[in-house]
Amino acid sequence: MEFIATLVIILLVTQIVSHFSMRVGIPDVIGQIIVGIVLGPAVLGWISQTHMINEFQEIGVIILMFIAGLESDLSLLKKYLKPAIVVAFMGMALPIIVMGIASDLYGMQWFESLFIGVIFSATSVSISVAVLRDYNQLGSKEGATILGAAVADDIGGVFLLSILISMMNGKGGGQQMSLPLVILLQIVFFGGTYLLVRWLAPYLMEVSNDLLTTAAPSVIAMILCLGMAALADAVHLSGAVGSFFAGIAIANTQKRETINRSFVPIGYALFIPVFFVNVGLSMRFDHFLDSLWFIILMTILACLTKLLGCGGGAKLTGFDWNSSYIIGSGMIARGEMSLITAQIGFQSHLLSEKYYSDVITVIVLATILAPFILKHSLHRMHGPQED
Repeated sequence: MEFIATLVIILLVTQIVSHFSMRVGIPDVIGQIIVGIVLGPAVLGWISQTHMINEFQEIGVIILMFIAGLESDLSLLKKYLKPAIVVAFMGMALPIIVMGIASDLYGMQWFESLFIGVIFSATSVSISVAVLRDYNQLGSKEGATILGAAVADDIGGVFLLSILISMMNGKGGGQQMSLPLVILLQIVFFGGTYLLVRWLAPYLMEVSNDLLTTAAPSVIAMILCLGMAALADAVHLSGAVGSFFAGIAIANTQKRETINRSFVPIGYALFIPVFFVNVGLSMRFDHFLDSLWFIILMTILACLTKLLGCGGGAKLTGFDWNSSYIIGSGMIARGEMSLITAQIGFQSHLLSEKYYSDVITVIVLATILAPFILKHSLHRMHGPQED
């Protein structure tokens, strides 16, 4: 019952804080992250990351990205595939180079500096998705480019992480899957994803109409959502990538609106708030003052390298300045992807304990700042959000 009581506190406080956040014009996801910081180890210490909270937040990411896939325009994703790849490449290259050099100048070993660059090359658009959804921009050309770039970014990040771990021979990280096998499995995964989008999902949605069980289409959709997330994780991709493609597959059927109406309450009533609170729970202030200047510098670089890298990539592929600003700001958030990468690297001795907590702090700070920057970019183009 302890977890249930914790869940009640999380849901109650996030509802109150989110309400007042929206009243003063702050994205509600920021309020939820701040709830995690205040209630977590960083301030009050009332709530800590537990196995159950981690499970719930993982489901929250999966459902949030499934909803993003549902609300995405597949034709736009195809249309903006090329700029998405350019945006992803530029948004990975600049953090690796700039933040890697900055870490090296700070006195870290070159391999650790390179790994820190790889950590901040990752993008987590889960928070950006929430802001884009508030502005009804998930189906825009900017939203499609951000989502497509995030998928390409995730694949590239996994590839780089696999190379670095292989170079370390998996020291301290246990048995590691060989890089060629990882690449082969990922190719098979994306081949299966095409079959899902093209044939399997429409067939399963038709079958669900004949089932006599309660909410059969939604249950089948949930099976696809969680199943694709599990398969993606099995081939060393983020589960969010699998659920995103599951959402795209359902969006390609006549059940799109029905499934969307059922998943939004499920996600936002329970799992998604836990995900945002969990980001705040990762925050620590134990050695904050000792590493203050390093944290400030790296937070600024974390924001600027994605903003300029991804925004520059968008401009190179024909977007105007306002759209490039939206795309660049939409790729700033690191969230769970960088947290996961940092944790894997720490376990594999790619990142020392001395810098691990500082890197986590920078990830959380950049993730907190990201929605503010994205909201500013959207406000410039579309004006204030309608109440």
